[in-house]
Amino acid sequence: MTTDRSRAYARVTRTVADLGPAKLHDLEQRRVRDAADALLFASTHDYEVLAALDDIGRLVEHLIRCDRWTPQRAGRLAADIAACGPAEDSGHVLAA
Repeated sequence: MTTDRSRAYARVTRTVADLGPAKLHDLEQRRVRDAADALLFASTHDYEVLAALDDIGRLVEHLIRCDRWTPQRAGRLAADIAACGPAEDSGHVLAA
């Protein structure tokens, strides 16, 4: 784990704590935390990491489509979650 990954994880947890109760349903908060946890403790971009990134991509798209989050805020959350993980080696892109 690197300092950058730990800082990204702190940003994600702060976002969930600050905005979660008002802007995310309980299940959505859990999905964000689960994805950040999976990425933080991963050493490579394995199936679990890719599944977590795909799930967060679907979640942020839903939040934007429903006008619950702006594209900018959702994009920051997605980027922070992705930054919790290991350096990309597969070319996988997180949609936001």
